[in-house]
Amino acid sequence: MEERMKNINKAEVLSLKEMIAYQEGQVVSRTLAQNEAVSLTLFSFWKGEEISTHESGGDAMVQCLDGVGCITIDGVQYELHEGETIVMPARHPHAVYGKENFKMLLTVIF
Repeated sequence: MEERMKNINKAEVLSLKEMIAYQEGQVVSRTLAQNEAVSLTLFSFWKGEEISTHESGGDAMVQCLDGVGCITIDGVQYELHEGETIVMPARHPHAVYGKENFKMLLTVIF
């Protein structure tokens, strides 16, 4: 049987923000699931690091797990703090920036 989720323990209580570390000067990612319908990826951003403007074929929901990030959608900037969420609509230009060190869970629905 094909494993649907990877890089994550099952039947265990987990802290998502503890599953990815900060690395100085880098954006780090850890894929948890990836198929034609959904993508789940943990990210950590060192302060000042970013993913530049791009578009996605799916609706992308960012859940802030730690720190402070800036999400830009269609040229409008939103600040995201721990526990907050924003959806970046499919086929709209968006970017992600670590205003402080920032961890997020990205869920993309295609």
